[in-house]
Formats: sequence, structure tokens, C-alpha cells
Amino acid sequence: MLKKRILLAVVFILMLIVSACSDGEVKDKSDQKDGNQTEKDAASGGKLMLGTTAAPTLFNPYYSTDTSSSTLEGFMFSGLVTVDEDFNPEGDLAESWDFSDDGLTWTFHLRESVKWHDGEDFNADDVVFSYGIPLNEGYVGPRGLPFEIIDEINKVDDYTVEFVLSEPYAPFITITAQFEVLPEHILGDVPIADLGKDKFNTKEPIGTGPFKFKEWKEGEYIELVANDDYFLGKPKLDGIIYKIVPDMNTLMAQLEVGDINMMGISPQYIETAKRLEEKGKIVVSSGPANAFEFIGYNLRNELFQDKMVRQALTHAIDKASIVEALLDGAGTVADGPGSPANWAFNPDVPKFEYDPEVAKEMLKEAGWEPNSTGVLEKDGKNFEFVLKTTSANEVRQQIAEVVQQQLNEIGIKVSIEVLEWSAYVEQTSPPLWNFDAIVAGWSIGSDPDPTWFWHTSEIENGLNYSGYSNKKVDELLSENTKVSDLDERKRIIAEADAIVAEDQPNTFLYYVEGSLANAPSLHGPSYNASNTYYNIHEWYIE
Repeated sequence: MLKKRILLAVVFILMLIVSACSDGEVKDKSDQKDGNQTEKDAASGGKLMLGTTAAPTLFNPYYSTDTSSSTLEGFMFSGLVTVDEDFNPEGDLAESWDFSDDGLTWTFHLRESVKWHDGEDFNADDVVFSYGIPLNEGYVGPRGLPFEIIDEINKVDDYTVEFVLSEPYAPFITITAQFEVLPEHILGDVPIADLGKDKFNTKEPIGTGPFKFKEWKEGEYIELVANDDYFLGKPKLDGIIYKIVPDMNTLMAQLEVGDINMMGISPQYIETAKRLEEKGKIVVSSGPANAFEFIGYNLRNELFQDKMVRQALTHAIDKASIVEALLDGAGTVADGPGSPANWAFNPDVPKFEYDPEVAKEMLKEAGWEPNSTGVLEKDGKNFEFVLKTTSANEVRQQIAEVVQQQLNEIGIKVSIEVLEWSAYVEQTSPPLWNFDAIVAGWSIGSDPDPTWFWHTSEIENGLNYSGYSNKKVDELLSENTKVSDLDERKRIIAEADAIVAEDQPNTFLYYVEGSLANAPSLHGPSYNASNTYYNIHEWYIE
């Protein structure tokens, strides 16, 4: 089969327009030097003090679902590829790759002389082992979707791995190939059915990334230290302290006095952050985030199985007021899934504007009538449910309170349950799905494929939290990943998003505006929707 070593930019024109290399070879941009030695190149030392209100749950990318865990995994582990600040794929553990004309065979050429944090050599066995985890019959994690199209993973030699796919898969290079590689010499004998709970995930993570695990003090911090043998060069930072702080007020106070030197800024603290910036204490950067916030309804609960009821709930929630009052306008009202930050976004979806009277009429039509206490009732059952959120996010707690009040005004009784972050993740994730409704958010990832969220196959163990199922949406989502033309793929995703918006498995609240704050002495960070910690091994503190 004829293979072409060509620019990643034209891999079926799959996902993104990428800059070209004249010799046609896929190259790792990190190997390209400008030849100018500067003070920045020579700078080193200092610790990155990252502040957060959400503790991680575990360090294994095939089992984790929360942002804190993924962030720390990105510091400790490496994938075959990574993405730059514009979603363009570039080599990580793979120096280069090529693919067959039909898109079914991908060959990755691995870096040599890469060391695991324990000093062992990295090679193709680690890739074959890691990417085979979701294909094992014992795997019950939530990350199986981007591996389903893999028929074979073949070790060609110690530094070459071949993937044979059952069908072309558009997100393969920016989604599947980004998954971090785990050490076969440590985990190879662990039964896959037990891997999700192995001590490696919390006590002894070993990777090939720029930073090594040192300590996890529960509820306080995770400490990482620089990997002197990192394959792209020893990081300029001495290490990272990932501090877990109870609330945003405390975080902002620690940012001001220098106890942390980088954090994400919640919308209601933007003005405070700008005042600190005017005093020269921090630097703030902002932009559209590739994410959306929502109220997620568990369609496994019969309360939410009627589409008209879900539409009525959305009519009863004043999203514009939430954006203005809680976010100080730092967001855009959402009507459907997706994000304006990525190329597949569809703004032309069905809309259910704020109108409590319409909501009442729709609920009445669906059979819900107020009882003597004013609570809606149907077939002897009150319309009441628990709305869960987490103590790690103050805005989501405030959203829950607004939703509670507004739904109460139309006769729906809502109780709020605020959980510590790890408990929230455990209760609302597979296999428990222990919730009626949640206040949550989704980061979309390097490719806008929405299969994760809405395909029926993702209900049991995947990321389809609502348990949403629509045959037409399934067909469209299955088709979208096989398409090579960007415009056609965008059309298919847009059609699927419009159907999802009509069905309202979620009340889509707003598209997120992201902001990042860091100390002026910390060089390297800048807000982007793709890869917050891009080239972190080159960051430094004056």
C-alpha cells in the first residue's frame, strides 16, 4: 500500500489548517531552533505555584474525567502527539508519523533515548500496552470511544508502532494519539479490570513528562519536581506545587500576596484581578474558552424523559441574568452545545427563550398541575428533584441557587446538594450516575467531535452523562468522524447539534470566557483555548 510522508496539514484535510514544511515531512516543532541564545533561554529556577479549588481524583488518563487530574497528568505523562496553542498537532513521544492513502494505517516513529521517571527506557512496548488498555475486555473506564476504531496495534520495531483502523477516523491524530502513554514495565502485569484502582494512579505515578511526582498531601497540595532527563531538555522550573484552596476568595488573596503565582480567574473576580493588574501585581490574559456550562438532566429519571418538560425547564431559567449578574457579562448565553471557540460551532439551533408563562403552559400540557401546596404534581408524584454541584466552584453553587428559585416560581421543588469535588465526580460519573440533575461544564477538547456527549454507545460507561439517546443523532455522529472534508464535517455536526438543542437533554447556560492570571515574574503562560500549559518545560521565573 502506497504511503506518503506528507504534511500533517493535509491529513484528509481532517481537522485544522496547519503551517507547512517544505520537505513534506511531519516534523516536531519543538526541535526547531532559532539559533538565538537569550536571557530567557538561560533562565531557570523557581516553582510554579498553581492555585485551584478542585482537587484531582487520580493520575491515569484512561480513567480520569476531571480537569484537575488531566492537568497534572499532562505534567507527568506524554502522548504520541500534543497540540499547540492553535489546536495544531505536533510530535511528543512520536518524532514523526505517516499514514496510508485510505487513512486506515498510521505509523508512528518514536523518539529514542526517552527515559521513564524511574530510569527505565521508553519504547514501542509501552505504546502498544497503553493504547491497548481501552480495547481490553476488562476495561470499564470512560475513555473507550476514540479507541473503538483500532483493529490492530503492531510493534514494527522498538521505536516504530503501526495502528490499523477499521475505518477512517477524523479525530485520530488530535484525540486518540494525544492520550498519554503509561509504563508497560510497571503496569503490564496488572489485570486491566483492576487498573483503574491500582496504587500507581494515586501513590506512584511514573511518566516520561517534564515533571515527576513527589507527594500528594490530601486536600492540601500535590508536589512535582523537574525531570532532569526530560527528552526535550530539563525544565527551567524546579517544580510545581498544585495547591488546593477552599474557595476563590482565598485563592485571590494568595495570588495577591504571592503565595501562588498562577490560577484561572472566575468571571466574578475579573474586576478584582484587573485592579491587581493595574497595581503591577499580576498579569491577566483572557479569551473564549472551548467549553460550555449547563444544567444536565439525568434522563434515566422519568421526571426528565419528556422532551417538552425539558424544554419547559429551559424556558423557566433566565440565562441572560445569570451571565450578567453572576459572571459580570464574561460569557455568552448558550442555546445549544459546542463553543464559538472551535470551527464546528453552530449558532443556528432551536432556542427556548426565558418565559416562565410559556414554561407553565408546556408543563400543564405535559400533565403537570399544581397541588394544594403549589408544587406541580402528576399521577400522584410531585415534581421535585435534587440539583447537585460542587463546593470547588462558587459560580456553579450560585447558579444552583438561581435555578432553585426560578423553578420554584413555576411550581418545581428543587433541593441543592453541594459536594466536595472528588465526591461529586464519583457520584455523577459512570458507573454510578447518582444524580437527578447537575450544574456542570464541558471542555470540548482538541477536536469538536460531540460523540462523547450524545451518542447512545456512551451512556453506560462513557461521558454521555444525561443518558441521552436519539437514533438520528447517533447516525450523524457516527458519520462525522469518517468524513475528510471540513465543510461537510461541520455540516454534519451542525445538524446533530441542532437536534440535541431541540431535545434539550441539558439546559445550555453559557459559553465560557476564560481568564488566566499569573505573577509578572512568571514567564511563559498566556491564555488560549487549546493548551494552557504549552511548552511548560520552557517556562521560568525571573
